[in-house]
Amino acid sequence: MFYTDNRFVYLILIVLVLMNLMGMSQFEWLALLLTLPGVLIAITFHEFAHAYAATKLGDDTPENQGRLNLNPFSHIDPVGFVLLLFVGFGWGKPVAINPRNFDRKYSELTGEAIVAAAGPIMNFILSIVLTLIYCAIFKFASSFVVTEAGSIITSIIQYAIIMNIGLGIFNLIPLPPLDGSKILVKFLPYNGRQWLYEHERLFYLVFLIIWITGIAGNIISPALNFMYSGLIHIGATIFGLL
Repeated sequence: MFYTDNRFVYLILIVLVLMNLMGMSQFEWLALLLTLPGVLIAITFHEFAHAYAATKLGDDTPENQGRLNLNPFSHIDPVGFVLLLFVGFGWGKPVAINPRNFDRKYSELTGEAIVAAAGPIMNFILSIVLTLIYCAIFKFASSFVVTEAGSIITSIIQYAIIMNIGLGIFNLIPLPPLDGSKILVKFLPYNGRQWLYEHERLFYLVFLIIWITGIAGNIISPALNFMYSGLIHIGATIFGLL
């Protein structure tokens, strides 16, 4: 998850989005509309999972801030939403937590790692469930799939699978401020954690570089394609579609 209040970044994104929209074909407009539900689902459930995990660990901060719900408007960050919609990876509004409120059963580091992991795990669970639904439709409603309504519904589900996989993988990159960095910290020795904290600004810069240059997409795309193909293959095998 990532958040920014930088007005310049917002302005640049607005310009880029408008340029993108003006050059889009009718087919691309349709694809964008079909992608929208998947983006909303991926972000909403990702951030809800963070809030739910923190609450279960004893921290009531997410609930007090109105984040323990499945209302998309509670969880959307405009920049992250636009990026996920257009480039396939992005983020939601980060869920504020207070590790000091966690149950004494877990250390603060462990609790933070659990909360961080909950978001990507939720996305992967959703991608599995949606894949099973997707394959079940082809198995039990093959005549419906070839209709216009069936084609639209299966396309929406397909895009939702891709968006959930992409958001889950992206957030596991072990760079601040993504979830992967908080998971990584849990397994680092004390000196390693201190070094990471001291150089956090540098890692933010590295994150921005791999994001702006498209390196993040090059990292995510192969993993996304591999996982998507694997899930579809498993789903098709389960329902006897192969």
